[in-house]
Amino acid sequence: MESPICEDGGLAVLKGNLAERGAIIRTAAVKENMRHFKGPARVYDSDEEAFEALISGKIYAGDVIVIRYAGPRGAPGLVEVMLTADALVDLGLDTSVGLVTDGRFSGFNYGPIVGHVSPEASEGGMIAYVRDGDMIEVDIPNRTLRVDVGEEELDRRKQTTKLKETDVRAGILRLYANNSLSSDEGAAMQRWN
Repeated sequence: MESPICEDGGLAVLKGNLAERGAIIRTAAVKENMRHFKGPARVYDSDEEAFEALISGKIYAGDVIVIRYAGPRGAPGLVEVMLTADALVDLGLDTSVGLVTDGRFSGFNYGPIVGHVSPEASEGGMIAYVRDGDMIEVDIPNRTLRVDVGEEELDRRKQTTKLKETDVRAGILRLYANNSLSSDEGAAMQRWN
C-alpha cells in the first residue's frame, strides 16, 4: 500500500473532442515520459495499413498512429490492433510513439495506446475526420484525448468527408455491423434497425 505500482489504477477513461463518449488507456503500462504526449497524426483505416507503414519506416518518434474503422460497426467486430501495437514494442517505439484507435487492444500493450474511442469512425465520431499532421494530445493526468483542430475546420470536414462503408455485404457480420451498440455501450448486438 505504501509503494503501489500504479497510484491511480490500471485503466483510465479519457474524454475530449476526439473521444466525446470516452476512450480507454491502460495507464499502468505507460512510462512517465509518455503520460502527457502530443504529436502529429499518421492516419490509417486498418491495423494492416498502419503495420505496413510502421515496419517500412514511415512512422517516427513523436508521431501518433491513428487506426480507425476498427470499431464494432466499422470492422465489424471491434478488432484488436495487435499487429501495430506489437510492432511498436518490437521496434522499441513504445516509449516515443502513440497509438489511438476505435478498435481494441490486448491487456499486454505498452506505451500510450488508446482504444475503444467512442463514437467510432463509422458512427461519424471525430476520429473519422482526423487527417495526417493534425496534432493529437493524450493527457493521462487530466484524462483527456484531443485533436488540435478548430471547430470551423472540423465542421467543414464533417460536411465534406465521406465515411468509409463496412466491407461486408451479407451474413452475421453485416447483421452485427448494422445493429451493434458502440464500444461505450458494450459493443453487443442489441440495436435493431
